[in-house]
Amino acid sequence: MELASLAKTRLMNMTETGCIFCKIVSREINTEFIAETNNTLAFWDITPLAKVHLLVIPKQHHRDVAELSENAPQILSEVLTTATDLAKKYTAGSFKLQFNTGAEAGQTVFHAHAHVLSETAKDGS
Repeated sequence: MELASLAKTRLMNMTETGCIFCKIVSREINTEFIAETNNTLAFWDITPLAKVHLLVIPKQHHRDVAELSENAPQILSEVLTTATDLAKKYTAGSFKLQFNTGAEAGQTVFHAHAHVLSETAKDGS
């Protein structure tokens, strides 16, 4: 089996059809990443709720943070580390780290993701 074909097969096993974040991970949707690790991607939210509003997602599809925590705690740890590193880089020090789990809690994309939110950017704006 060709390497590209093998990689695509493995990626298909980690994704959910129609998931916008899975399409970002597979590069079907072009997004400018501000950080990438072995297991995570980070980018600016396209509908920001604060001056700084970043998203950190696991590359593997997990419906929400509860599922991610249960099935891949090491990846959840990497999401948290990436989010904290980005908060230090882009905020003045005060920030929220938020996971929404379920529609009633405000989750609109059902792929686990962390929001990094702050009203004060590192540059003071």
